[in-house]
Amino acid sequence: MKISADELERLFDALPDVVFFVKDTLGRYTHANLTLVRRLGLKQRSEVIGRSVTELFPATMGGSYAAQDRRVLAGEIIEDQLEVHIFANRVPGWCLTCKRPLRSRGKIQGLIGISRDLGIPDGKHPIYDRLRRVLTYMQENYAEGIRVQALADLAGLSIAQLERHFRRVFQLTPQQLLTKLRIEAAMRLLHTDETVASISMACGFVDQSAFARQFKATVGMSPRVYRSIAKVNEGDS
Repeated sequence: MKISADELERLFDALPDVVFFVKDTLGRYTHANLTLVRRLGLKQRSEVIGRSVTELFPATMGGSYAAQDRRVLAGEIIEDQLEVHIFANRVPGWCLTCKRPLRSRGKIQGLIGISRDLGIPDGKHPIYDRLRRVLTYMQENYAEGIRVQALADLAGLSIAQLERHFRRVFQLTPQQLLTKLRIEAAMRLLHTDETVASISMACGFVDQSAFARQFKATVGMSPRVYRSIAKVNEGDS
């Protein structure tokens, strides 16, 4: 038995922490749950359907999302892409995005995807205290070169065990959590007058270009564009 996109849309309408969407081969929304509609500051689903990300999101973010869609429409599968979503009517929030091509008779007819908000860590997990020590170490040393083996040793676990428990408690791999810490630090520093080059070093990136690539992949815009938007918002506040 197959479930239609219409049925999935209605199902995902009940999940306020998950964005659900289906797009055609031109990247236009054919289905969107009400969570996405509301986060875009819109009232009706019809205001989203038939439009593309470049029409609904700010130009810098829309262009990045459109490029991601083109990769999926070319056959790529995106699994648990760590992203910061910045909506006009909502504070920035971390999420994990999954996108897959939709195929019919062997031909790609569109794409389907979800973005789910990161929840709070599972503090009731049996080894939460050990993982909390690892998190504290990462928070204090994110600017340094951190090896996963060192984190596993700190927790008294194998690398496989560490990654499995991290996913259960934090919904992220150790590397994703390290990226999150570094990008959060960079976002804070971009509100200052520090140069982009110095920020990249302060946040543990090997060079400015690596920082720019990771920042755009995660935030949807370059560090310089983020800084310019941040300054405009500070001026309006």
